[in-house]
Amino acid sequence: MTQETREPHVTQETHVTHGFRLAYGTNGLTDLRLDDALALLADLGYRGVALTLDHMHLDPLAPDLARRTAAVAARLDQLGLAVAVETGARYVLDPRRKHGPSLLDPDPDARARRIGMLTDAVTVAADLGATALHCFSGHRPEGTPDETAWSRLADSFTPLVNAATAAGVPLAVEPEPGHLLADLAGFHRLRRLLGSPDALRLTLDIGHCRCLEPDPVPDCVTAAGPWLAHVQIEDMRRGVHEHLPFGAGEIDFPPVLAALAATGYTGLLSVELPRHSHAGPQLAAESHAFLTAALADARASRPSEVPR
Repeated sequence: MTQETREPHVTQETHVTHGFRLAYGTNGLTDLRLDDALALLADLGYRGVALTLDHMHLDPLAPDLARRTAAVAARLDQLGLAVAVETGARYVLDPRRKHGPSLLDPDPDARARRIGMLTDAVTVAADLGATALHCFSGHRPEGTPDETAWSRLADSFTPLVNAATAAGVPLAVEPEPGHLLADLAGFHRLRRLLGSPDALRLTLDIGHCRCLEPDPVPDCVTAAGPWLAHVQIEDMRRGVHEHLPFGAGEIDFPPVLAALAATGYTGLLSVELPRHSHAGPQLAAESHAFLTAALADARASRPSEVPR
């Protein structure tokens, strides 16, 4: 490692587990400039960042995207931060419709706008050397039959899978409560519809597992293991889709982290608190301390599953 790219921020987390990197999502730091957010995370001891492409952080629709991406790549390298690219910005394509248009929009031209943005995001992810490109399905439009919606989703994903395959970037779809693809069963349904392409992988949100999956959270993690390319984490309550700071929900984290380590996952474990940007720097610090302690507890209780 060169003088310019060494990782100066080594904390206890590095010694607790070297399988995955602790990261924080920029959608929880929207009150900070991107460069300030990256510097903050590196100073706090994070080793990765989940970068949401949005108007305030590497806008995918603004001019000179390639040049701006190269500048971000250089900064990430300087700070020793790995990156995953996320595409869940609420109003990046439509200032009036949250997450609109989606891959399920009845209007083919509207769907094409989302597909085009996601295709550009594949290029951004490749240029950043990202661990994964995250995406999700969107809500089923009112009045759209189930089979029609799934067929439309598969058609929309086909060019994205092709682009991700060509770029060598895992396309990590997230089961999102309330969306057409809402759970792990939905992920496997999409995989089957597409012929199980290697590039199609999974973003697992730990909180979502508590919110709606039928199995205990550690069991969900174990079941998801073979397909994981990106993992988001926060606290949550059963049946309530609300991203909460650690300790404010119902999840027992050491068994979850032990289960994740046991899968052999080597990507980012990224804190996702998108409605808490007003307290982003404080929560980023508290979250890192919480997860570092939870990893230590996990290793103490299940040492064979949580490597140093």
